[in-house]
Amino acid sequence: MTSNIHDLTRTDDVVIVGGGLAGLFCALKLAPRPVTLISAAPLGQGASSAWAQGGIAAAVADGDTPEAHAADTIAVGGGLVDEAVALGIAREAAPRIHDLLSHGVPFDRDLEGKLAVGREAAHSARRIVHVRGDGAGAAIIAALSEAVRRTPSIRVIEGLVAEALLTGDGVVAGLQLREAGNPSARPILLAARAVVLATGGIGHLYAVTTNPVEASGSGLAIAARAGAVIADPEFVQFHPTAIMTGGDPAPLATEALRGESATLINGNGERFMAARHPLAELAPRDIVARGVFAEIVAGRGAFLDARQALGAHFADKFPTVHASCIAAGIDPATQAIPIAPAAHYHMGGVAVDSRGRASIDGLWAGGEVSSTGAHGANRLASNSLLEAVVYAARIADDIAGRALPAPARLRDAPVASRSGTPDAAAVKRLRAMMSAHVGVVREGDGLSEAVHHFAALEREATSIALRNMATSALLVAASAWSRRESRGAHFRSDHPADMPALAQRTMTTLAAAREIAESLGSPSRMKQPMIA
Repeated sequence: MTSNIHDLTRTDDVVIVGGGLAGLFCALKLAPRPVTLISAAPLGQGASSAWAQGGIAAAVADGDTPEAHAADTIAVGGGLVDEAVALGIAREAAPRIHDLLSHGVPFDRDLEGKLAVGREAAHSARRIVHVRGDGAGAAIIAALSEAVRRTPSIRVIEGLVAEALLTGDGVVAGLQLREAGNPSARPILLAARAVVLATGGIGHLYAVTTNPVEASGSGLAIAARAGAVIADPEFVQFHPTAIMTGGDPAPLATEALRGESATLINGNGERFMAARHPLAELAPRDIVARGVFAEIVAGRGAFLDARQALGAHFADKFPTVHASCIAAGIDPATQAIPIAPAAHYHMGGVAVDSRGRASIDGLWAGGEVSSTGAHGANRLASNSLLEAVVYAARIADDIAGRALPAPARLRDAPVASRSGTPDAAAVKRLRAMMSAHVGVVREGDGLSEAVHHFAALEREATSIALRNMATSALLVAASAWSRRESRGAHFRSDHPADMPALAQRTMTTLAAAREIAESLGSPSRMKQPMIA
């Protein structure tokens, strides 16, 4: 059932923040236990899950195995994947796919009625289940949103953002919420016995991203500010083929296009990935992203060419990408598509264990806001939606089997004095600095400058939303500065090799990131990124 933002007179014992795949699936798995689901945007909107084009990786085809899926996951993770986690997720893939089917998700099927599977980069087999080629995310979110609205035990509150996590004696006590888009509104305090963060990623911290505006790192920030351990924040995956037509966010050209033999060419019509990796266009995403980035920096430009691979069949096989191209005046059946790398997925997040528990008692995290150890330094294509449903189910099981404490009594809003609309120029500068200094290619001086800027902004911002953006940006930049090597999606031009001694996950806190900023001292010269 759906309630309005003023209907918070009762408190359910479980509050889920986020209306994407992890939040919706967890709420359904908890039924018939009463749950309140908080969504900043109307249900089904504002979630990166809904924009996912690739699908879900699952070893459901004849001849494929969870062990092979896990091996592929481990191979691309830069030596940082938790192998037990990867195998566990792969083994739970088939049951979760059947759960989604039971909720009405119309996965594609072959002529025999079996689930149709496609292949994407760095997978050793065809194991990606899709919906109409490139519409899996939207179809999954639509089906689950409808199921949630039909479930009497789930109370949906739309139009609220979580701006602080409330704790008492080291235990989660609830949330501070505020009406979305109305920073001057009175904050709302909501007591809770258990909080599940499913708020998505950080893509909108970057000037070029495929993520919706809601993916600005708010969940990561409020957990970090409450003292939660944060894992691997430096590892940000850049999708190599965002469609560069001036959109913010940038439309995505799914990797499945390259799985169907589309190629990457520069402005001279030359393919450039074969010289960089044996798998060429199907190399791991970080390698393809750097290849595309290098062509752009060299002034040759980069394009996705599906003219020969798909031609007139493009619209039927990939209707979402086709629509994005046509809207921008590009006919992908006859023209190459201009592309660039864009912030796409955060491998880092709130550190959680195998049950989705964070380091603070009473807090769970699932989906992109969490870091389970499944992705390591570089996520394997289409593993994100799978991880979201697997951990959403585990969180629900863990909460269902645990005695929860009585909710604490909440008195005062801890950050009520901080309000106001985020300064548009400050947000633009933050996003420009993330892209310029904490992007596809990084180096020490730029990272140091970014750390200083974000630390100062986190201290001084009067807008809660801007402060939370700065908090997440600081976590990413400080950890990127500290990791003096190149590994997976983290590439340092001043430290281009991987260091075996650093083949371990990052575990950090906001206090540690602030200490890094203080230790760097004042930079002698601040180079500001260009802002168009």
